[in-house]
Amino acid sequence: MTAAGRAGVAVALGALAMGALALNRSLVGVFYDDGLYAVLARALATGHGYSYLHLPGSPAAIHFPPLYPLVLTPLFGLLPLDAAVPAAKLLNLLLAAAAAGLVAWHAVRTDLLGPGVPRWIAPAVVLAAALAIPVLSVQSVLFAEPLFAVLLAATVVLSDHPPPLLPPVSAAAAAGVAAALTVLTRTIGIAVGVGVVAFLLVVRRVPAREALAAAAPVVLAGLLWAWWTLAHRQAVDPALAINYGSYGEVLRQTGLGALGGGLRDLPRPLAAITLSWLPGRVLYWLAALPALGLGAYGLATLTRRSCIGFALGSYLAILAVWPFAPDRFLWAVLPWLGLAWAAGATALWRFARLRLPLLVFAGVLAVGFGSYEVMGFTRRGYAGQAADISANFRELLPGIEQLPAEAVLATDDEALVWLYARRTAVPFYLYGYRGATVVEPTPADQRAYLERQGVTHILLASPQSPSARELRALIAAYPGWLVPVHGWPGGRWLYVVARER
Repeated sequence: MTAAGRAGVAVALGALAMGALALNRSLVGVFYDDGLYAVLARALATGHGYSYLHLPGSPAAIHFPPLYPLVLTPLFGLLPLDAAVPAAKLLNLLLAAAAAGLVAWHAVRTDLLGPGVPRWIAPAVVLAAALAIPVLSVQSVLFAEPLFAVLLAATVVLSDHPPPLLPPVSAAAAAGVAAALTVLTRTIGIAVGVGVVAFLLVVRRVPAREALAAAAPVVLAGLLWAWWTLAHRQAVDPALAINYGSYGEVLRQTGLGALGGGLRDLPRPLAAITLSWLPGRVLYWLAALPALGLGAYGLATLTRRSCIGFALGSYLAILAVWPFAPDRFLWAVLPWLGLAWAAGATALWRFARLRLPLLVFAGVLAVGFGSYEVMGFTRRGYAGQAADISANFRELLPGIEQLPAEAVLATDDEALVWLYARRTAVPFYLYGYRGATVVEPTPADQRAYLERQGVTHILLASPQSPSARELRALIAAYPGWLVPVHGWPGGRWLYVVARER
């Protein structure tokens, strides 16, 4: 086995072994998106098409591209829910380990960090990133990130160093197909397609037909998904546009208003896992600013060696204008970001005067990340809040199951409620954007939405949730419209809608 092969296998096995610690038996749906993926997989498995079975009328799904639910479909079609969920979590673990192994293998075999750099550095960086506590948290629930990570790695491999037996046009088309699959996994995968085409044109200077062969599958996938979302956009209630509508609706509401906030928030998750241990803002910024500069320099360095440089640049540009927190998006590409920083450091190492500052800076990052990891593993930080949310709903579900079969429940984690209690459920908490500002509905607008959905009951699953704030405003605006019928300790309540008021 080659050195690259040994590195890939070692990293994959390490990621598999340590990632197994994060496996859990929490309910699916505790982190919202995971429940929606499970609902979509169940809909496909039962012949209901790509639709949200838990919502009234089972509207077509236009928020998430369909590839990850399709991958989950056999599990949710052949197995009962209590077996399908752990099987899907195990699948995510295998995908995450495979992605880490592919990245390490490719980085070593192509000397991604530059010629002459010790070959152990790239696998060490990839393994450390694969074992970051937030990465383990993401892969331990039914999110699409592990599948996206595998497809991204495959795209980079096919684009940078295609199989020698493939003709150039076929090799470019293969990279384009892999990139198209990332688009059908997560919409932000369009950045991967841009990266492939830009690398072929700018760095490898291929003929136009090769660039077109790479671009065509990406464009086709994007157009098909855009057609689906446009054809079914009226099926989703306007009040649910942010969480259930297309990303075009998000852009319509925010415009360019999120640009400043998104750009400022982009470094925060990375700083949290490497620099949060530094005392005082002065030391923090003395380390943070060079880190940003080194990362940018490393990204520019990678653009000359791999399509991942262009892909990451496009990816980060999208996040800069996105109104949502960038955390999950960054964890999906953390091994590549780690390699970008390493590429910047190794490129600057040739300047003798910079070696001592680079060593000090690397030590600061290593101490910060190492202490973060030790604390995270000690406290099982990769479990997140999944266990607490699961325990809460396990206590609430028996009461929900007593509702009439035709009941329509407004609640948090509505997909979870449908999966385990088989009651039609809609989200209670509503929000939207006006520029970068989050806006919530008036009580009149929220009541109109609940009546359009035919809601018969409202569940307050947590008195600390944003739903509690909106519920209090609704009760104050319409006294007697909601009647409490069941309570649980801790201020959790089930209300019935008094239709005559």
